[in-house]
Amino acid sequence: MENPSEQAPARWASLPTWLLTRTADHAHRLVGDGFSAVGARGYHYRLLATLEELGPASQAALGRRSGIHLSDMVATINELADGGLVERAPDPADRRRNIISLTAAGERQLRQLEERLTETQEELLAPLSPEERQRLTELLSRLLDHHNGRT
Repeated sequence: MENPSEQAPARWASLPTWLLTRTADHAHRLVGDGFSAVGARGYHYRLLATLEELGPASQAALGRRSGIHLSDMVATINELADGGLVERAPDPADRRRNIISLTAAGERQLRQLEERLTETQEELLAPLSPEERQRLTELLSRLLDHHNGRT
């Protein structure tokens, strides 16, 4: 909504789809603002976290693992490589492709981004108790798993 002080019509204001969308909008803004404060973007976090958790990989494998479309992957890797957060090296098994690895600076940046995410989670979920936060996470996971065909 353009003006948040305006009330949404009651006809849709209590629909789960409306509530999820508006909450997602707030979450996206909070995460974006938190990351931009340290010169980063959401794709940076996703790529750095994927590399730390699953190890070095080709650009194609990173795209699949992180959910970043290949058309955005090259730009994201370029940005991170320019900052010394990842490095490219020719794949010994196939010199036509590169293997992307996390650097020590990338690990430090990932810790900083995780701190920002923790702050964002706290801000977004402030009105909920720890039990309510856990239940919300369980319900959202269940919905997402269903719509991703995992149930």
